Amino acid sequence: MPFDFASVSAPFRMQPGLRRLAAGATQLTPNAPADRALREKLAVLGTYADQALLCAPGFDATSCLQALSQHAAGEHPQAWSSDGAGHGHAIRLGWSVREGEVRQHGTEQPDIGPCLHALPLPWRLPALMSLAFAEDFAVIDGRTAHIPWLAVCLPSGWAPEEKVGRHFAQVHAPVADNQLLVTASDHLARLVTGTERWARDVWSITRHPRLHAHPARLDPAPWPVLADAHALAERAFFRTEHQTFIPVPQLQQAVFTIHVTLTPLTQAVTHAYQARQLHDALASMSDAVLAYRGLTDARDRLLNWLQARASA
Repeated sequence: MPFDFASVSAPFRMQPGLRRLAAGATQLTPNAPADRALREKLAVLGTYADQALLCAPGFDATSCLQALSQHAAGEHPQAWSSDGAGHGHAIRLGWSVREGEVRQHGTEQPDIGPCLHALPLPWRLPALMSLAFAEDFAVIDGRTAHIPWLAVCLPSGWAPEEKVGRHFAQVHAPVADNQLLVTASDHLARLVTGTERWARDVWSITRHPRLHAHPARLDPAPWPVLADAHALAERAFFRTEHQTFIPVPQLQQAVFTIHVTLTPLTQAVTHAYQARQLHDALASMSDAVLAYRGLTDARDRLLNWLQARASA
């Protein structure tokens, strides 16, 4: 899904930015064999599954995951099917799981089988669903504003294992200039677990080249000191997240979906108006936000490049 630059605003503020989804708008993005999101998710589940697949003690995600599975089958019947709880078939990938039993239906993606077999039985179906779609998933409980379950392989600079079971406000505590997010936490949790569908889009500029951006595996190297504005922009990436909420109102819960994209900055900014919007938003970021996003040392050079692109 192309990023909507209308989501880039100045002055920049850390805020919920929720909007209602239009009728018929899709919330999931099927993976095809060898897609980048699929490759990176397989690598994460093969090595760091305990940091990606997480559940708070005592929480039962069965009903919420069944609602997600039904939503996926209804939205993308060519990619996912299910004939009841405990079953899911990733049609494009040629694999299915039934009551924890892994079955192969084709030869498109042979490495999925060993990945799933290495996981505990209760996690095999959620893992297959995670591989079948580009999105990561989390469950939000509207009654408590806690996040008791996550299947997040591609985090953006945060550690899922530190967030599971925590309150919305605690999850967003490390975010710079987070007052609006923290203050609205309980209201947001109730809102997105109601009957309407909501979405938001967030963005950043990063030097890290992978969708998987767990803080323990980010390259600590700084932005290159000697690179000029053009050279720096050529090494930068535009990272976006399209986030949506699939409500399960009968449970007062919702499935939070996160679709991460990563595009070289020079390819993402193709129009002068996009460069102007990014320039003005970046120029208005506070020092705290720049530090939180790792942009302090790059800000001035990125502004120079964006200004030149806006004038071209």
